[in-house]
Amino acid sequence: MMMMRSVLVSSCLATVLTTVLAQSSAFAQAPSVTAAPTPQVQVSQVEARRLSDAFVSVAERVSPSVVQIDVTVRDESQDSVLRWLGSGAESSPISRGMGSGVVFTPDGAILTNNHVIENALTINVHLRDGRFLPGRLIGRDPATDLAVIKVDVQGLVAARFADSDSMKVGEMVVAIGSPFGLGYTVTTGVLSAKGRGGLGMNAIEDYLQTDASINPGNSGGPLCNLDAQVVGINTMIVGRGSGIGFAVPSNIARRAAEQILRIGRVERAWIGVSVQDLSPDLAAAMSLDPRAGALINSVTDGGPGAKAQLKPGDVIASVAGKGVHDGHELVREVLSHDVGQQVALEVIRAGQHYGAQVTLTARPEPPAPPVPAQQANVPQVGMGMAVRDLAPQQAVQLGLGNQAIAVVTSVNAGSSADRAGIKTGDVIVEADGKSSPTSSDVQTAAADGTLVLRLKRGESQFYAALKNTPAH
Repeated sequence: MMMMRSVLVSSCLATVLTTVLAQSSAFAQAPSVTAAPTPQVQVSQVEARRLSDAFVSVAERVSPSVVQIDVTVRDESQDSVLRWLGSGAESSPISRGMGSGVVFTPDGAILTNNHVIENALTINVHLRDGRFLPGRLIGRDPATDLAVIKVDVQGLVAARFADSDSMKVGEMVVAIGSPFGLGYTVTTGVLSAKGRGGLGMNAIEDYLQTDASINPGNSGGPLCNLDAQVVGINTMIVGRGSGIGFAVPSNIARRAAEQILRIGRVERAWIGVSVQDLSPDLAAAMSLDPRAGALINSVTDGGPGAKAQLKPGDVIASVAGKGVHDGHELVREVLSHDVGQQVALEVIRAGQHYGAQVTLTARPEPPAPPVPAQQANVPQVGMGMAVRDLAPQQAVQLGLGNQAIAVVTSVNAGSSADRAGIKTGDVIVEADGKSSPTSSDVQTAAADGTLVLRLKRGESQFYAALKNTPAH
């Protein structure tokens, strides 16, 4: 019996094994079939592609309206180079800075940050099409950290500006600029918050906050919505890489730029009162909601508020029919109106609501002092650099052989040499095709008004083309 059961089991195992092998063989020979994606996966891929295409569209449509701004500033720390060269140049050495800007009008007006051009000796602008043009400062507004510069060119693509008040927290945004000099860098994120203030950076603070990556060099560049419209001008960051950046809202930026172009400065509406937020304790003592409005704590004698019979202790609940819930919102609403405009206020006094009419006047602010670029009235003539011969022993130290060779001893800010990127201490290793030229060779080569140089700076070499600039 045991033998028969063993034979039967063995026979059964053999039958099963034969069946499995046959099925395996048939499976191996059958063509492979890829499982069709589920509808949910297909929808996700379509949505992801649509979002990606939206970012691409924003970059393509906005980039022609973005510029890189190069500035030169005095840098006393670099005078050791002049001492080493034995130069008698009286001008201070210069260093470079950079930022970004947004084309505001087709005839060359560019909106940027004030801190980008503040203290600038010269301003130069890289356009998207490769042109490198000198810029001049039209006006600036330190209170909002905005400035307008201009290049002499027509037919630029002006950016479109959106209504920043209509933006909602959580909307996706795109930042474009030149972080660390890397032109036309695109980063994305969301609008993290609106109405940020109290940072202590500027007199008027009403920022958009974003987590789109913003770094040094992005300043002055646009923050855009997915319709390729500018919603803010990127201004500053809080800690590198922390994902907290701030932009001046487009409504404030556009109004400032329009005024600078029209009258050369910014005039801000003012009602002549000082306000504070209603704390919970104050609100309870006044039987008001803490968000009822802005509490007046002082009124300027002879100001618009005084003429409208406003008093300390009054609470302003609305401006021109728009409710305000704190001091920050009050300032924003007042600034959104023009000087000379009459607006209606809703005032709460001793628990009763009253109406008041106030005629806005210009906020008393000192004019912005001129920057060096505005004070430089003397035109730059010629190629704008001085050269002298290195002594043979100095040339040997630089690995240039035992021979006299020309070196740049000074560069005039704003000159052709400056715009070409030439710096004090650059060694001229070739001038119009002549190798190891002396200063006399360089002068001879420049006699026709154009000059192509190959220069050595440290371990690197580069070419530069210069052109004589006539006085004007």
